[in-house]
Amino acid sequence: MSANSTEQPRKRELILKVVEARQKDVGRGKVRIDLDLLSQIDVSPGDIIEIEGQRKTAAIAWPLSADDIAEEKDIIRMDGITRKNAGVSIGDKVIVRKANVKQATSVKLAPSNFSITVDPGFVAYVKKKLKEFPIVEGDTVLIPVLGQAIPFTVIQVRPAGIVTVTDETSINISDKPLEQTRYPRVTYEDIGGMKNVIQKIRELVELPLRHPELFKRLGIEPPKGILLYGPPGVGKTLLAKAVANETDSYFTSINGPEIMSKFYGESEQRLREIFEDAKKHSPSIIFIDEIDAIAPKRDEVIGEVERRVVAQLLTLMDGLENRGNVIVIAATNRPNAVDPALRRPGRFDREIEIPLPDKQGRLEILQIHTRNMPLSKDVDLEKLSDISHGYTGADLASLVREAAMNALRRYLPKIDITQDKIPPEILEMMEVKMEDFMSALKEIVPSGMREIYIEVPEVKWEDIGGLDDIKEELREVAEYPLKFQEYYDIAGIEPPRGILLFGPPGTGKTMLAKAVSTESGANFIAIRGPEVLSKWVGESERAVREIFRKARMYAPSVIFFDEIDAIAPSRGISSDTGVTERLVNQLLAEMDGIENLDNVVIIAATNRPDILDPALLRPGRFEKLIYVPPPDKQARYEILKVHTKKVVLGEDVNLEDLAERTEGYTGADLAALVREAAMIAIREGMRDCIEKISSECQPLDKDCRDSKMRECMRNTSIKVEMKHFEDALKKVKPSVSQEMLQFYQTWVEKARQQLPRQVLKPSTFT
Repeated sequence: MSANSTEQPRKRELILKVVEARQKDVGRGKVRIDLDLLSQIDVSPGDIIEIEGQRKTAAIAWPLSADDIAEEKDIIRMDGITRKNAGVSIGDKVIVRKANVKQATSVKLAPSNFSITVDPGFVAYVKKKLKEFPIVEGDTVLIPVLGQAIPFTVIQVRPAGIVTVTDETSINISDKPLEQTRYPRVTYEDIGGMKNVIQKIRELVELPLRHPELFKRLGIEPPKGILLYGPPGVGKTLLAKAVANETDSYFTSINGPEIMSKFYGESEQRLREIFEDAKKHSPSIIFIDEIDAIAPKRDEVIGEVERRVVAQLLTLMDGLENRGNVIVIAATNRPNAVDPALRRPGRFDREIEIPLPDKQGRLEILQIHTRNMPLSKDVDLEKLSDISHGYTGADLASLVREAAMNALRRYLPKIDITQDKIPPEILEMMEVKMEDFMSALKEIVPSGMREIYIEVPEVKWEDIGGLDDIKEELREVAEYPLKFQEYYDIAGIEPPRGILLFGPPGTGKTMLAKAVSTESGANFIAIRGPEVLSKWVGESERAVREIFRKARMYAPSVIFFDEIDAIAPSRGISSDTGVTERLVNQLLAEMDGIENLDNVVIIAATNRPDILDPALLRPGRFEKLIYVPPPDKQARYEILKVHTKKVVLGEDVNLEDLAERTEGYTGADLAALVREAAMIAIREGMRDCIEKISSECQPLDKDCRDSKMRECMRNTSIKVEMKHFEDALKKVKPSVSQEMLQFYQTWVEKARQQLPRQVLKPSTFT
């Protein structure tokens, strides 16, 4: 495979290096090459080119993007299907030339992996998808059917060579798959958000398997074992499948528990057989999924079988006998549960962490899963990737599936499910809208958060009357760092980490935390103080550790401690068994300890700030102390407006006058006032209805009375008038006393003296 001599006025072919395709080109039969290089072989964008690797295939040529040209020029971007059709891998060289394309008279296809039902409608659909698509005998082509791509093998084309399908082409589709057809199940393009990890894996796996002479020349042993670890659902098993497929290696999978046996020595025998088989078929890859199940720490397990299996695995991986050109890849989400002897060089040489995908990674994963999905024009995948914090690849796949199910429910009334076949026009009409994805987001919770997830009612800033200064403070801590991180980076500072909301009961502290959860879009973890306490020694501290671990892992996140005084009272004054003191120590260590709290905000609420441990109130922990006061007249008016939004008010109701007369009422008191006034109005309406229907039914006929009562109430409009509020004011009294306000004022003055660096806004104190 050599290029023609340079004396020719125009090159007839190019030798280019293969790199992975962009997500938007996967499965579309496109390759991307530099525009100048295309002109050298007399090819324009959109023309068909011939690609020669170990075998010949064809694709449509398009120019590289500006980013690619800046990096490297002599490259060709190809997806996994085209690479397989050409018999090459990433990093190989291929010859590219202008194709001699003919119109196909007949094309014969067969499904690659399972039987299908073929009817004239399906043949017409496949023909439509293949039009203007270059195909070569022996190629694999992908046909999108109902949101998934089905691989077909091209068995025969007439005339021979590179052809395109036209209206006159005869398409013949077999309903049975070809035997022993190996098609690319998982390629590197099917994995999103792992560019750096894939690069590392390729260096460690592909090079030793394909070019062992490189390592021999350097006089070193290539890596023989890789441990992949990360949260469940990030794509560890998928990555191992892609590596096996892309390297074209012999692949053996061990699912942890399935090799365990109750018979003495049988588990070890199974392991030995797997390694022997891999050695015979080398180069090969052995993949051990959930390795913590078969190789736990020997000091901590009771069973003898597990200890023997670990010892056998150690011997096979680094024993006296050479294991040949066999690489072992293991995956776990509990790396610290694996026996330490396995985690040394010579066994698992490299440990690669697969983290949760970032925003760009989530976008790539969404593009992969929506590749064959009919999306509406209003679907904004970038916005979805922006608001799906903490989602793993598996969670995003589930999100896309749920969105498709939501779309299907919309079309079900138009579909007659008793028919054998659904009309093609209905299938063509179906599409997934942005509203389907937004509904799915409410259903799908990040998998790692499920055990600590609490459904928080949606509360927006406008649902909270008054407290404008406090809302702005909370926005600065929880909302702005997520949306405008670059400004904090430019300023060279980290945003504040903790806020303590304190004030009388009923002033809206918990409500503010709910609004932070809704408005910030971060993962919200709500902890009610007393619920972390346990009767078992060490369990309470473990619960706090687990909360912070999850918050770090699924950042950006907000941890909200309600009634924090229950778990963090001042040390030295408690008369319990010491559990609260240990809890305070744990909280201090988590909030400002050795481990960083990146993108995690802690909000706490209490009405007893005086009993909190002082160490929690220093900068770096709860560095903003915000007093949530009883509402002033304007705030009371705003709160009354919020609570009467859905209430039918009489013309004589004056909310401003009510706000003037409710001095000392908290937000909760005002909500109770509106509720009581509405209840009085309902009672009056019911009394009127009882009088009206009393003559219409027999005294003992309960069903008649209930039916007439319901009808009467439906026809009666419940209007809340000023007289109802007057009666309610006699029942609902203010819950904040002057002594209570004096208590907070005294504590604030004392705190100002002891904590001079704290931000305590004088304007918020009465």
